[in-house]
Amino acid sequence: MFELENNKLKIAVKNIGAELCDISSTQNKTQFMWDANPNIWDNYAPNLFPVIGALKDDTYLFENKEYNLPKHGFIRQNKNIKLHEQTENSLTFALSYDNESLKNYPFKFAFYITYLLVDNKIEVIHRIKNCDDKTMYFSVGGHPAFKCPVFKNEEYDDYYLEFEHSEKAETHLVNIGNGLISSKTEAVFNNSNTIKLTHDLFNRDALVFKDLKSKKVTLKSKLNGDILSVSYNDFSYLGIWAKPEGDYVCIEPWLGVADSETTNQNFKTKEGIITLQPKNTFEASYTIEIHNNHLV
Repeated sequence: MFELENNKLKIAVKNIGAELCDISSTQNKTQFMWDANPNIWDNYAPNLFPVIGALKDDTYLFENKEYNLPKHGFIRQNKNIKLHEQTENSLTFALSYDNESLKNYPFKFAFYITYLLVDNKIEVIHRIKNCDDKTMYFSVGGHPAFKCPVFKNEEYDDYYLEFEHSEKAETHLVNIGNGLISSKTEAVFNNSNTIKLTHDLFNRDALVFKDLKSKKVTLKSKLNGDILSVSYNDFSYLGIWAKPEGDYVCIEPWLGVADSETTNQNFKTKEGIITLQPKNTFEASYTIEIHNNHLV
């Protein structure tokens, strides 16, 4: 495990999967991340690459050949990702292609993820380099799980999410049996900017948003005000999720989305797929801000 600390925040990152596993106040020790309870959901903040969510039959087609990838790709739980660089306020991890990865993902890539700690914010920076001589296709995203409730005097139902703009967006319903996006949608907002958190909100899996105006969402408590905010200017999709029995909420910036039920499985035309030309580098970041009133 690797750690960074300043006068406001302490963060820790697991070796396996380069997974952020701790965000806490330096002064009062308040913990803001889910504890990865193995009886409910044993993750903290998986890194998603080169796919988001499920592929139909865990399979995609590239140039008439079948390949297999697990849900959310192969960075999470990956033991081969290594610390690449450490500075006073940052940790950068890296994973590059090898003969094994080429069997399931036929692109020569280098994946870097940096955690930059500045004041009361953590910037999570993704850099993907195409080391190949052909166009590369991928998705990338985050899956951080935040403790909810944070304080002992609260209940889960005391919490809500507040978006920076009023929204009319619908959630794209997930087929809970196979994890694919169905053709059905359901209203979540009606010219409003809040989602009340309840455990049964996630009985049918994640809320999946494709067309939000907002690029910032704040986790708020009716009793203790603003807890933290996630800003995701570089990301076009957003997932909100938790296990129904879990005392946490995941705020997930995505560039890409799970396959639809009607997919033809062609990777080149997959919804939300990013294309990267040979020898080029792609970068996208999101920021987690812990509100100062809970750090003293």
